[in-house]
Amino acid sequence: MNKLALYARLMRIDKPIGTLLLLWPTLWGLWIASNGHPHPAVLLVFVLGTVLMRSAGCVVNDYADRDFDPHVERTRERPLASGKVTKKEALILAAALALTAFVLVLPLNRLTILLSFAALFLAASYPFTKRFFAIPQAYLGIAFGFGIPMAFAAETGSVPTVAWIILAANLFWTVAYDTEYALVDREDDIRIGIRTSALTFGRYDIFAVMLCYAIMLAILAFVGIELQRGAFYYAGLLAAFFIMLYHYTLIRNRDRMRCFRAFLHNNWVGGAIFLGIFLDYL
Repeated sequence: MNKLALYARLMRIDKPIGTLLLLWPTLWGLWIASNGHPHPAVLLVFVLGTVLMRSAGCVVNDYADRDFDPHVERTRERPLASGKVTKKEALILAAALALTAFVLVLPLNRLTILLSFAALFLAASYPFTKRFFAIPQAYLGIAFGFGIPMAFAAETGSVPTVAWIILAANLFWTVAYDTEYALVDREDDIRIGIRTSALTFGRYDIFAVMLCYAIMLAILAFVGIELQRGAFYYAGLLAAFFIMLYHYTLIRNRDRMRCFRAFLHNNWVGGAIFLGIFLDYL
């Protein structure tokens, strides 16, 4: 396999679910901040930036986990874990991706540029939180949702309280779907000493996932009330609610493959909520 193909695998180009889970909350923020009319140039910057930063985050994640991944069934063939890509190559690739994303942000206002440094720090530091945070998924939720305050900054020049409230909703959503993901690797994580929400929640893991889903929807419903949104907005939340109920049927027995299916299916949760927001402002 040539190096470009290996780099693409390292960036998870072949697995777009992470990009989508990062993109949906960013789009929520852009549409709400702009009252349904985001500037086309800003929209393009955020879409491309999302792809680049997710790719950079995957490279950093594999670098941080390079000593753990060879011992996990699902990850042992990743390019860095298998030795097909060197540590130096991974660091250069991550730096190039992050730098390109930063260049994209430069035409935007000063506040957005300043927030981009915080976003970079969150993305780069998240992989290391699995060593000592009981629920590293909460940290991931902030990292994956930081496009929301950045979107408000880019569209309005400020970050109002509602932006941070939407970020909180994304935090609970991330804990929910990434706990589903963590259930897949539970046994491996116990053996190698990685800390995850699936282990922290213990026998209450399924309850915790559904509770986080419920809190996320409650927060977004509160946002809808505060912003005086209409029926389409709440229809999007209702659609997301039924999708979450379907996830319960997948994860309740903790079957690894069904938990992974539930994780992947969260793309439809984010998409349903965005469609509701889009149609409501339309």
